[in-house]
Amino acid sequence: MERLNLSVTLFLILFSGQVLADNRAIVQTFYDFLSKPVSTDAADVFKESTSENWDSIGDYSGGKKNYEQFIGQISGFFAKLIPNLNWGAQGMIQYANKVVVRGRATGTPNGPLFGVDGEGKSFDILTIDIHTIEKGKIISSYPVEDWAGALQQLSSK
Repeated sequence: MERLNLSVTLFLILFSGQVLADNRAIVQTFYDFLSKPVSTDAADVFKESTSENWDSIGDYSGGKKNYEQFIGQISGFFAKLIPNLNWGAQGMIQYANKVVVRGRATGTPNGPLFGVDGEGKSFDILTIDIHTIEKGKIISSYPVEDWAGALQQLSSK
């Protein structure tokens, strides 16, 4: 009986490790797209990794963006304003169908960012995102980004 319990435990550890790897790879497509906002290939992979009903819920108003709106914002606004935007996932933790990501976004705007003219200056901010995965697709993302810190860095002398 003890040998059977050990076998079952090992199976569960190996199986859960595979699930973690799969969900982390799915979530990684989100950050690959953020770091290559002009890449239609990265946008296509991001769309394939998200459900048709995916929402990004990123503010306190309850406002949401679907993936078409999100892709438009990233490929349009951010790609033009911050062509060297790099958004890396620096750590991922998975619990059940949630993946929490500690990220880091860096870039140098070539014009005013949210009203702050920090042209020629760079920012380096912390981000925390919570992604929910169902049936191999991201169904929602809750981003928390330190844009106030970015604006402070861009406005400093």
